[in-house]
Amino acid sequence: MAFTPYQRFLALMMVVTGSINSLSTKWADSLNSKGSDGNVRSFSHPFLQTACMFLGEMLCLLVFKLVVWNTRNTGHSLTNGNQYFNPFILMPAAMFDLIGTSIMYIGLTLTYVSSFQMFRGSIIVFVAILSMTFCDRQIIRRETMGIVCIVMGLFIVGVTDAMYPSGESKGRNSLITGDLLIILAQVISACQMVYEEKYVTVLNIPPLQAVGWEGVFGFSMLSVLLVIFYWVPAPPHFDNNPRGTVEDIVDGLIQIGNNPLILVATLGTIISIAFFNFSGISVTKEMSATTRMVLDSIRTLVVWMVSLGVRWQAFHWQQLLGFGMLILGTCVYNGLMPQCSRNSDPSNDEESQVVNAEADITEEA
Repeated sequence: MAFTPYQRFLALMMVVTGSINSLSTKWADSLNSKGSDGNVRSFSHPFLQTACMFLGEMLCLLVFKLVVWNTRNTGHSLTNGNQYFNPFILMPAAMFDLIGTSIMYIGLTLTYVSSFQMFRGSIIVFVAILSMTFCDRQIIRRETMGIVCIVMGLFIVGVTDAMYPSGESKGRNSLITGDLLIILAQVISACQMVYEEKYVTVLNIPPLQAVGWEGVFGFSMLSVLLVIFYWVPAPPHFDNNPRGTVEDIVDGLIQIGNNPLILVATLGTIISIAFFNFSGISVTKEMSATTRMVLDSIRTLVVWMVSLGVRWQAFHWQQLLGFGMLILGTCVYNGLMPQCSRNSDPSNDEESQVVNAEADITEEA
């Protein structure tokens, strides 16, 4: 079925804003600025960037309240659902989001932005495993084949990073550590999605409202942690600020103030994550969760092409092969590949519909 102009607009917005989110975060990491000690160095403040991400999610709640107000007499598809619930039920999801995003941004400072985006695709694997454990889901053969392709693609990407450390990287160990941290972050993000599926979707909470409340809790908690992290010593190789602590928010804000480009990149992260969440939720409602996951794969291609274009990394054909395996695995997992009619089973299609619910509420990032 052909997409309507509005649906095409939503799809384009999701790809563009999702790509901007990853690229703007990496761009900030690649910029240099004078810090609180007067020395010029690269911007390396993953927890401050995570706080900016939550600030963007908080904007979703503002948008939700504006939509509720403007359509109080007519209603709107974005506000359909149970608007009256205990917001603290979203606290665990926000904590998973906080931990997962923070680890991802630490990993991003150590590896390529394209690898960062590709390894985020591993979340499908962990969501499937956790869904079988906690949601009594059954993974059918087609989905298992898709997961195998995704794992092979991720393995190829990881091996390529280890074989060809170059460009803006800090060495082979840095790349491997960054890749492993991103995979670890996907395990935690998968916990967030499974929690939302098991405890949040049953309450029929409007997704935009859920994302907004998660942003409120995440930003509030991280604001407290930033004060604590200001005094906690960081382990070697992660003490990239003058105080040698886990996070130096004062140094980060000074660096942002001393380099307008870092400010632009930070604002890009905040604004893009808000629009990305809005467009992603709308794509799920207007089209399907499968379409959303395919568009996310296109976003990975855009990020990879831009990172090559700006010379953040060199081209290696092995990475192209890995990316192809990731796309193939995603398509197989979501039932987008043609199947022989004699092997098709209508019950499989019905069974597979429930497995894609993990994308209904999630944000990005």
